[in-house]
Amino acid sequence: GEGEPFEVRADGTKCLRGRVWLPLFERLRDLIMLESHKSKYSIHPGSDKMYHDLKKLYWWPNMKADIATYVCKCLTCAKVKAEHQRPSGLLQQLEIHVWKWERITMDFITKLSRTQTGYDSIWVIVDRLTKSAHFIPMNEKFKTKKLARLYLKEIVCKHGVPVSIISDRDPIFASRF
Repeated sequence: GEGEPFEVRADGTKCLRGRVWLPLFERLRDLIMLESHKSKYSIHPGSDKMYHDLKKLYWWPNMKADIATYVCKCLTCAKVKAEHQRPSGLLQQLEIHVWKWERITMDFITKLSRTQTGYDSIWVIVDRLTKSAHFIPMNEKFKTKKLARLYLKEIVCKHGVPVSIISDRDPIFASRF
């Protein structure tokens, strides 16, 4: 690194093994690290990833340590780091099922292109035992009564009333169904 001779390009830029040498010129290194770390294309990389990316283009003494220090001081990173989060709950073992369509899961696929018949969503209902599924076309604006009628017609009439329904607490289920 530091003991090797620099290559000087025609424009006066000093390079070391093809990487631009960044002198301690005002806050140039800080600006490069800021752009690399907070760019909308990089989304706050960790110090190892950031060093790996920057070392392809730049070089300066103590570069790896400077990048590690910079990332450690990022408030956004500090807030979202795993050690600052509440621990998640323990995983629960799902029970073994005996009857088809006794326990189901459901979710919505929304924001689809509207069909000629006016549908823009799909209601997915899956039997947890067999993994067979119903894909029910619907519109996001369907009212609770319409959803209930669809559910009775497509699920209850064909398979009976399930013992349990699991959803991801989608607002559609929580507030309307």
